[in-house]
Amino acid sequence: MPLRTIDAEPTPISVDPARTALILIDMQRDFLEPGGFGETPGNDVGLLRVAIGPCRALLETARRQPMLIIHTREGHRPDLSDAPPAKVSRGNPSLRIGEQGPMGRVLVRGEPGHDIIEQLAPLPGEPVVDKPGKGAFHATDLHALLHNRGIADLILCGVTTEVCVHTTVREANDRGYRCIVPGDCCASYIPEFHAMGLRMIAAQGGIFGWVTDSARVLAAFG
Repeated sequence: MPLRTIDAEPTPISVDPARTALILIDMQRDFLEPGGFGETPGNDVGLLRVAIGPCRALLETARRQPMLIIHTREGHRPDLSDAPPAKVSRGNPSLRIGEQGPMGRVLVRGEPGHDIIEQLAPLPGEPVVDKPGKGAFHATDLHALLHNRGIADLILCGVTTEVCVHTTVREANDRGYRCIVPGDCCASYIPEFHAMGLRMIAAQGGIFGWVTDSARVLAAFG
């Protein structure tokens, strides 16, 4: 299959679809719907929902390619044995991790709020990586999944831009993967953090990777 060239900053980048993975990070009800963990500190979850449409368009296109598709979810074991006390006690949210909320226990695996939103639900055969931290490589088998498929390039989408997406980009960069981030497929509760997070990725000649948008990725694979 021919290489596909994606227009991006700081430079265009050519990828082999068979050696590329689309990773959708933490597009969960707990972060994107009212009553979940994302809302507990007082955030407006509507600010994240703008990424759903672009993510869905990219996901549908990726499913027509020989591309690996991986979904991630942040959450913890029901007994919270993998939730550091410093994380559980941090800040002053209306509900803490593990407490009962409108969508079940907050940020706990197996609860309704932990699940991926319906619009981006995984298909059978699309791996779902459950992670206890911000980065998708920490305490997971993500690197093994990518390595075993010979993946070289990652297209990373999801929420939030400056937290879980950025942490995963940094982890991936240190492991030798080339990271491509379509900015409109990411979002933040704090818009200026979203903008700065994207700038940091492409700065200094692409210190962490390449930044583009869904239209340019779709054009490359169209």
